[in-house]
Amino acid sequence: MKILFLGDIVGSPGRKAAKGLIPKIKKREGIDFVIANAENAAGGSGVTPKIAEELFDSNIDLMTSGDHIWKRKEVFELLDQHPNILRPANYPPGAPGLGAYAAKTKKDKKIGVINLVGRVFMEAVDCPFMSVKKEIEELKKETNIIIVDLHAEATSEKIAMGWYLDGLVSAVIGTHTHVQTADERVLPQGTAYITDTGMTGPHDSVIGRKKEQILARFLTQLPTRFEMAEDDIQLNGVIIDIDEETGKANSIKRIQEKLK
Repeated sequence: MKILFLGDIVGSPGRKAAKGLIPKIKKREGIDFVIANAENAAGGSGVTPKIAEELFDSNIDLMTSGDHIWKRKEVFELLDQHPNILRPANYPPGAPGLGAYAAKTKKDKKIGVINLVGRVFMEAVDCPFMSVKKEIEELKKETNIIIVDLHAEATSEKIAMGWYLDGLVSAVIGTHTHVQTADERVLPQGTAYITDTGMTGPHDSVIGRKKEQILARFLTQLPTRFEMAEDDIQLNGVIIDIDEETGKANSIKRIQEKLK
């Protein structure tokens, strides 16, 4: 089974990349299921019902998120209505929506996806390491193919999670920093890993925002409005090949494709 996982979709440029490139990649690579982190899909922060539908129409099967998922008030109802739009599982009890879900592919195979958010250099939430084991136990009742999206700032926290879950899940995929790392590998017990999948959006930018506005903030420390950049639109992600019987990864491959 081949799974395409897209790094953070940022604003309308990221949505254009998804719409224009996912169908081509699916056909070329024989992709069975598409996962994308969509927490920045609405103007660079959050997601709305209309944008969620647009992304589903772009051949995305399931969306993960992170700390920015709560930026739009409409998301509270959206999360309760769509089990295939996840919020991090390690938010305290009572948060709307689900942090993990077993979704069906078009071939009727189930894929478990767990969404987590990190704690290092981020807002305080429940422990992702403690939370993930409970979610894995529940998903194992339905499938042995499990993908974990750890949306975190610190590379050390993401690498530690990879080792912590090696052999327990099919893949641990890092998101959040918008910069693709070159450390993709299959760990010794069969778990695919990458520290960050990168960004699907405008790369002539500072992680999606106009360069001059970010530079003004760094140089002056004055409040500055950050607007979406528009040029050099790319899709960043990984393709994970998984053994359907064992749930172990055969390979993980980075992709970087430009929207022309």
